[in-house]
Amino acid sequence: MWYFLAFAITAVIVISGFDWYWYAGTQNPVLQSFLFPAAIIGGLLPFILFFVLYAAGKIRKNIKILNTALAVAQAGIVGWLISSFYKIFTGRIQPPFHIAGAVDISRGFQFGFFRHGIFWGWPSTHTAVAFAIAVAIFMLYQDNRLIKFSALFVAFYIGIGVSTNIHWFSDFIVGAIIGSVIGIVVGKSFLEWLGTITKT
Repeated sequence: MWYFLAFAITAVIVISGFDWYWYAGTQNPVLQSFLFPAAIIGGLLPFILFFVLYAAGKIRKNIKILNTALAVAQAGIVGWLISSFYKIFTGRIQPPFHIAGAVDISRGFQFGFFRHGIFWGWPSTHTAVAFAIAVAIFMLYQDNRLIKFSALFVAFYIGIGVSTNIHWFSDFIVGAIIGSVIGIVVGKSFLEWLGTITKT
């Protein structure tokens, strides 16, 4: 069901021209100085977060923190695998590096097999991984407003950030949908596992 929603939303955004409108409207140097780091943060944060949580859990002998570390790892890996799998077949052309003199290429897909690699394209892996991890954390810390909303804030920053430079807006939206579904499944699974462990 969710993938039909993803395809439908993509079609609407691409056909309407909003992808190009969003990209062209966000190519402000000041705005980019704030948003471009999202690509770097989105690439590094999943690894850093896992190792920090895992080390903290081991040192403090805290099963909840260890559980969170493992949930982060699983959500991130699954998010990467699923989004990369789609990219193998969609081959979407990424936004141009400079808006000056550029023409609208937001409708450029190279459907086939490995026609444009798995780094660029539809959906955004940065976003899928960020939302998978954030929603998993949200599920695990439903009683902690600071943690759960901070996680979602970071995910939105990463997703919106990459949608203004290395990805199109629809790549971000679909990545958020895919990541959220993964995060819900992973979060529920690890929440149940934590409940089982703490009862024994």
